[in-house]
Order: sequence, then structure tokens, then C-alpha cells
Amino acid sequence: LVQLVESGGGSVQAGGSLRLSCAASGYSTSSGCMGWIRQTPGKDHEVVATIYGGGGIPYYADSVKGRFAISQDNAKNTWYLEMNSLKPEDSAMYYCAANYFCPRPGEVDYNYWGQGTQVTVSS
Repeated sequence: LVQLVESGGGSVQAGGSLRLSCAASGYSTSSGCMGWIRQTPGKDHEVVATIYGGGGIPYYADSVKGRFAISQDNAKNTWYLEMNSLKPEDSAMYYCAANYFCPRPGEVDYNYWGQGTQVTVSS
């Protein structure tokens, strides 16, 4: 049974930073793809960032390039999303997700999802 548990969301003022964590059980972070996906009410899911268990250049949505960084710690079976220079438009529910078969960059095609953590950025 794969379980993904996010932590680290919260409220912050514009320009601030947050770090999200996703701890996995039953899933090896040295394989497949791990990502962060966000959703705001009335909008589609957006893949914010993806990291590849086998290595390679991470994917970032254009809206977060230069501000967000995804990383992983295989020893802890955990991946992270460091979010800097946050903007009000970054406010969303953030989900971590994983798939042993990597989707195309930006595609929301993940088999395993966490429960989500809310990020709210005030102006």
C-alpha cells in the first residue's frame, strides 16, 4: 500500500517562503517520478514541479521557475518543494504525487496522491 503524506503548508505573506515535504511509504523515491501538483477552486490541476527518481533535470511550470525548487532524499523516501518569493497567485491546495511510469512533463498523470496541504499567500 502506497501512502504519501504532505506537510509544511500554511499561510504566509507575499514574498515569503514555505517548504513542503512529502513522506512516502510503500513507494521508492529512487524510481519513477515524484511531483507537486496544485489546484485552486474552479481551475484544473497544475503540475508545479517534477523530479525523476533516476536522475535528470527536474521539470518546473513556467509560473514557478526561478522561485520553486524540488528535491528528494532517498534515504528518507521523501521529496520536498522549496517555495520562495511566494505570490498570492501561488495560493492553492498542493498535492504530492508519484508514478513509477513517468508522465510527460506537465501532464497530470500520477497514480499515487497525498491528501493535500493548503498554501495561502496574502498580499
